[in-house]
Amino acid sequence: MQRRRFLMSLPAMATGSALGAGFAPVLPGRPLVFPADHGAHPAFRTEWWYATGWLSLPDGKPLGFQVTFFRVGTGLGEGNPSAFAPRQLVLAHAAIADPALGRLRHDERSARVGVGPAGFDTRTTRVWVGDWRFELVGDRYQAEVAATDFAYRLELVPDGPPLLQGQGGFSRKAADPRHASYYYSRPQLRVSGQLSLDGVARPVSGKAWLDHEWSSELLPEGAQGWDWIGLNLDDGSGLMAFRLRDAAGQALWSAATLRPAGQPGQVQPREAVSFTPLRQWHSPRSGIHWPVAWRVQVGGRSLELQPLIDDQELDSRRSTGAIYWEGAVRALEGGREVGRGYLEMTGYGKRIRVG
Repeated sequence: MQRRRFLMSLPAMATGSALGAGFAPVLPGRPLVFPADHGAHPAFRTEWWYATGWLSLPDGKPLGFQVTFFRVGTGLGEGNPSAFAPRQLVLAHAAIADPALGRLRHDERSARVGVGPAGFDTRTTRVWVGDWRFELVGDRYQAEVAATDFAYRLELVPDGPPLLQGQGGFSRKAADPRHASYYYSRPQLRVSGQLSLDGVARPVSGKAWLDHEWSSELLPEGAQGWDWIGLNLDDGSGLMAFRLRDAAGQALWSAATLRPAGQPGQVQPREAVSFTPLRQWHSPRSGIHWPVAWRVQVGGRSLELQPLIDDQELDSRRSTGAIYWEGAVRALEGGREVGRGYLEMTGYGKRIRVG
């Protein structure tokens, strides 16, 4: 989802109109063109590159990882030629889901573009803040993060062309087509690299999922939060599904795309997508009750999602002002594991607030 999906307390995710500030609208029928659309789109208010996946240590023990870079247009200083004008910001979140620790290791960065140690490229995927970076080099992505108690350098190799979400990359978030984004994914990324935990470096390998999404106006009125999954299934297929919820927990809007191995993506009927919570975990820090296990039905398939660990709560109040649950999950079908991926949940502690 709008990651995704995480700028819920920044002006970029305002429930009212963002276009009054002069940002570009998301319109149906605009084709996504590559490689240009791998790059940044500063005419739009918000944008993110979001990679999540499962890693295996040399002894076979699993870990989850995520890294997200946000570009945020502030709507401020557009007529000011000074490099100090805060026209664009870059924020980044990174986390490792570590079963040995029993919770997430996570960190975040943010900086102004222009005079700060942050920037982005409009021609290809290349975004950075300080010594954190995410970029597309040739046909493979590279992620580099150095956090307080973990670090990684990962290479992510796609298995095919981008998977366009919605109608050719036009992804609606409500019945009103104003609430939409341009959105594509890269499922089944093959991952290799090095991970350091508490100063000890080890090689890792695994599978990942990448989302790239940009918009100026996303959330409809009445949206409490959302639930999103990106799953790499063992048969080589990829599944994305999300729903926006109201205050009663009912779906305001749902969407899903299934990409069978070696085939184009198949957009699923909205009424064929459902999320049913199965079990909750209570956070001792935030007090939030998170539904960490789910049954997700998409088309004729029924998948049960089980978390790698329950405590995958990420407190990003220093940057986005929000607390969300972002975690590695296993997908089971008929009691048998059929894939792995990530689940994202927002709006369970309180309604999404923009400030």
